Amino acid sequence: MIVDRSSTEHYLWGQDCDGWLLLPGDDLLVIEERMPPGTAETRHFHNRARQFFYVLSGTLTMELDGKVYQVSARRGIAVPPGQPHQARNDTAEDVFFLVISSPTSRGDRQPVPQGLQVNAP
Repeated sequence: MIVDRSSTEHYLWGQDCDGWLLLPGDDLLVIEERMPPGTAETRHFHNRARQFFYVLSGTLTMELDGKVYQVSARRGIAVPPGQPHQARNDTAEDVFFLVISSPTSRGDRQPVPQGLQVNAP
């Protein structure tokens, strides 16, 4: 089955950010997301889910366990289970990216208070 944003479930999250469930599943979750300029997700980690963020357009800022990375279009960054992370858009244009999680990250998100270190299980 061919999927695209127009044929999948859409949801809003954070500060006017968009998500499209391209492949929902318990073993594998693929989401396309859009973050407008100046938006950020809440710093968090996942107990089980391993994630890969792949930027389609724009530049995503990813804070991963205290280090900051600039991930430009056609590049990606892996996030292992247990690693605190936060995606941000520090630019003046929308950033579009894929989030691939295995197993699903749904129900596996834990907030990280500022300054708290979390290690992989």
